[in-house]
Amino acid sequence: MSANKNIVIIGAGAAGYFAAINTKLNYPEAQVTILEKSNKTLQKVKISGGGRCNVTHYCLDNALLSRNYPRGQKELQQAFHVFSVKDTIAWFKQQGVQLVKEHDNRMFPSSNNSQSIIDCFEQNIKKLGIKLWLNAEVQTIEKNSSHFDIQIKGKEKYYADYVIVTTGGYFQKEAYSFLSCLRINIVNPVPSLFTFNVANKEVCQLMGVSVAEVEVKISGTNYSHYGPILITHWGFSGPAVLVLSSKAAEFLYDCKYDFDIIINWTGKHHTDSLFQQLLQIKNKSNITIRSIYKEIQLPSRLIDFLLTKSGIDPHKKMAEISNKLLNSFCRIICENNYNIKGKTTFKEEFVTCGGVDLKEVNFKTMESKKIKGIYFAGEVLNIDGVTGGFNFQAAWTTAYIAAQLKEL
Repeated sequence: MSANKNIVIIGAGAAGYFAAINTKLNYPEAQVTILEKSNKTLQKVKISGGGRCNVTHYCLDNALLSRNYPRGQKELQQAFHVFSVKDTIAWFKQQGVQLVKEHDNRMFPSSNNSQSIIDCFEQNIKKLGIKLWLNAEVQTIEKNSSHFDIQIKGKEKYYADYVIVTTGGYFQKEAYSFLSCLRINIVNPVPSLFTFNVANKEVCQLMGVSVAEVEVKISGTNYSHYGPILITHWGFSGPAVLVLSSKAAEFLYDCKYDFDIIINWTGKHHTDSLFQQLLQIKNKSNITIRSIYKEIQLPSRLIDFLLTKSGIDPHKKMAEISNKLLNSFCRIICENNYNIKGKTTFKEEFVTCGGVDLKEVNFKTMESKKIKGIYFAGEVLNIDGVTGGFNFQAAWTTAYIAAQLKEL
């Protein structure tokens, strides 16, 4: 690329800043400008991880890493070979930000404060001379023979030789209308990564109870996930639910968020195997039925709740419980049904699936296959990851590749 080119990044979020900084580092003679429609920047970075910023997830196996993306798995596995988690750690370290791994492999800045990431980005755009234009809402992008004309609301058209779109995800397909002149195909956006609102609030009396390893399955489908679950005042949360919501995002949207789930509270047992285990305990010991929470490693409050649902007095001795009733209790533990009506956004974070059709993007360059000179990075693409730093990693990777401005 020749010098003195005008490169425009649309969107001042994580992918936008990362694309702008790396573009300027690659092409120091070029004019790099970020256009942001609001008066705020890096909002997701600020609130991510409870204000700590979950920068990435410590997974150095690219094939394993890519499995955490219900949409974009194949494409990202290829992209991670160019810019991986290891590269992310090294990039931030070079900028003076040390990333620290936690027990669950999530990675945060050592300061435990998202401001460290924000300061890193802000200092870089100032140092590199990158322009930031706030309240600059892009209405249309048109490709002419040699450049792009960008119409900003209430302003004259803005000229660009190259464009990198990093606007993030939207809830409505109409929000992508600024790309309509380019005839970019948009996959209908729907929410991903949310908690489940239970219809019958009876279980919510256990608010705060968590179980380390359960299986949550959507009835009548193959959608399921193993992992920790948390009972809340509105229903169910925790990684098992959040990952499942991501996997089944499109299906649940079509269901209008009215569906049934089956929870196996043991995560590993089937009804028959649990029944055999409890039968052995019954034949060897005359403990109360509620005492089995120690044997099957479930919270006592949960066991009391499930016993009551089974019509069993929690203080009854095991010997007093008929085998038929015991088997019924085992079935409730392993096949506990709940009707879900509605969803709740996970904390203050939101993720959407949908966006720019991945079939229209060359993942070796992040350039549109239809229109030369326009690139896409971050959540504007039909890519979404499960909770744990995966969405940011996809943003860093795709933005880094787009910043090379390669045309293959």
